[in-house]
Amino acid sequence: MGEALWVGVVDSGWPSVLQHRVALARSWVWPDGDARDRNGHGSRTLQAIATGAPGVRFAVAQVFGEALRTDGDRVAQALDWLVEQGAAVVNLSLGVRRDHAPLRAACERALAQGCVLIASTPARGEPVFPAAYPGVIRVMGDARCATGQHSALLLPHADFGACVLPPDGDRAHAGASLGSAHLSGRVAALLAGGLAGGREAVWQALVASADFHGPERRNR
Repeated sequence: MGEALWVGVVDSGWPSVLQHRVALARSWVWPDGDARDRNGHGSRTLQAIATGAPGVRFAVAQVFGEALRTDGDRVAQALDWLVEQGAAVVNLSLGVRRDHAPLRAACERALAQGCVLIASTPARGEPVFPAAYPGVIRVMGDARCATGQHSALLLPHADFGACVLPPDGDRAHAGASLGSAHLSGRVAALLAGGLAGGREAVWQALVASADFHGPERRNR
């Protein structure tokens, strides 16, 4: 895929406003479609990543249609495809409730190829996949963080936190999905800036550059 850094995104598609930065796209929802976003989730995800890493290009794998429903097989196939295209980092602002063997295997293959996987994880409740798989960087939303900031939480269920809002500040769409996207933008910027050493180097850089350390402490 050339010398430029590529970010893979598994989501609901891409927005017209970022068409010039989407070099490759494939749909697992409408096989003959162009993977344009039809529900807004993918648009917000890509815009958040693009805000943090303005120079990168995107490869987009569409696994959501008009509703935010998918399955582990689609996500696994999409992830394999993105790794084949040479994505250095893949954002997965999604989660399925059950461990799924093909998805686990796809994550293992991606990590073995040196791809950095970043996935959203809920602040409460049962773990979701692929965030719960070993080696995947788990991100939840952190209300302390503004755009461009992140926290090193290092919790049993979440590694990092990031801004919960889309770039337009619309609170109606706040959540962990945006946290994952914002952190993916930060990671993409680090890699585009020349950071070498794979996932371990990314992890160390994120911890060292975090704006907050540990979870938010609230007075009771």
